Amino acid sequence: MGNPNRDHEYLAKLQDYFASYRSIPSYAVIGELLGMASKSAVSALVKRLSLAGYLEMSPDKRLAPTKRFFERELADFNVPAGLPAAANDAMSESLSVDDYLIPRPSSSILVRIKGDSMMDAGIFDGDIAVIEKRHAANLGDYVLAIVDNEYTLKELGRDKQGYLLIPHNPDFSPIRPTHSLEIFGVLTGLIRKYR
Repeated sequence: MGNPNRDHEYLAKLQDYFASYRSIPSYAVIGELLGMASKSAVSALVKRLSLAGYLEMSPDKRLAPTKRFFERELADFNVPAGLPAAANDAMSESLSVDDYLIPRPSSSILVRIKGDSMMDAGIFDGDIAVIEKRHAANLGDYVLAIVDNEYTLKELGRDKQGYLLIPHNPDFSPIRPTHSLEIFGVLTGLIRKYR
């Protein structure tokens, strides 16, 4: 029978499996993956993970991840970017990256950044921008704009001549629309993969 004290470890292996195959494995594969010889041990584990809110049964009777399945532990300490702090392994709560970065999924899109016109704002080539689709923005917002029928991500600014899009790289000049400027959305988050 499965060990409830190891459920966190079992869940982590199921999360890794899901990351590779985009599905929750069958009971038989769960047994193989976790080294459980009996179907009753797998069944007990699935029941515990379901009661804890990590798994559910889909309408077609397959195991499916819940929203909680995608939560990640949030450390109980902040990490200074300056001098080292005392080590502490305490974890206090969980965080869903989607909940943190995408408060309104129905109106959010992800856009891959190309180019270095915003590098001084910490937005680099290859980053993924989280954009909340909306047509209104405030001055100073980083916006995904359609200027003269081309998309660009810049800071929204205004001067005596009107609205303009401000890059954050001295090698680039501000963009003033010749014909049209439409706000497609506002930057709400940024994703960068280091490895």
